[in-house]
Amino acid sequence: MTFDQMLEKIRHEGAYPTRERAEDVTHAVLAALGRQLTGDERVGLAARLPIEAALTFTAQIPDNEPLTGWGFVKDLATRTGRTPATARWDTGAVLATVAHLAGPGLLDRILTQLPSGYALLFGRAELTQAA
Repeated sequence: MTFDQMLEKIRHEGAYPTRERAEDVTHAVLAALGRQLTGDERVGLAARLPIEAALTFTAQIPDNEPLTGWGFVKDLATRTGRTPATARWDTGAVLATVAHLAGPGLLDRILTQLPSGYALLFGRAELTQAA
């Protein structure tokens, strides 16, 4: 998938009126995700993203303490000046496409690395073990 194709898919997923809006949202969400992922999962995802998206993603230094899914959305809202509801919408629009690019195996490994709450952001059910 090219970066233009990725943006078009995100524009459609998020019902954004312009390509520019989709691009702005994409860069913001990928930068936020780049602050959360480390190790082989980070490298693997960067390799599957279009180069423009990979550069935004890998330009970020991962945080020492990863955020929960809800913390991720709140942090994105703060950094972009959007409401948490809008940030959640933007996150879902971008991460649904990222999940498609990652594929099920890599996405499983990414979700295992991240704290709780991310599966829904990637468009998956959050499954938990029974106690």
